[in-house]
Amino acid sequence: MAETPGIGSIGWVDLTVPDAPRLRDFYQAVVGWTSEGCPVGGYEDYVMSRPDTAAPVAGICHKQGVNAELPAVWMVYFTVGDLDESIRRCQAGGGRLVAGPRGFGPTARYCVIEDPAGAHCALFEQKAS
Repeated sequence: MAETPGIGSIGWVDLTVPDAPRLRDFYQAVVGWTSEGCPVGGYEDYVMSRPDTAAPVAGICHKQGVNAELPAVWMVYFTVGDLDESIRRCQAGGGRLVAGPRGFGPTARYCVIEDPAGAHCALFEQKAS
């Protein structure tokens, strides 16, 4: 994610699956995306990009390591201003924290939540550097 989108916007999407190379190839064929490896603790996930601009648009990740507990769904990342407060409000509203919070680079953090209906999403916070 090169530029942080505004609070409340969708900043990224990821798909976490047991066979990431197969799904990378599937979406390259179906959607036309190109891919580039992204090193993650001894293996590579994939950043999927538009073929016309090479702009990153999504990630396809291995269901292992820190992602082992995540469901195989297209996970949207909503940008929030205060991750801890958003987690508190999620839990107060009947949702639950599924994974994290975790650091993402030197100034960002994210977590995965489940809403009261059982839908999953990620919350992403970018602090000023």
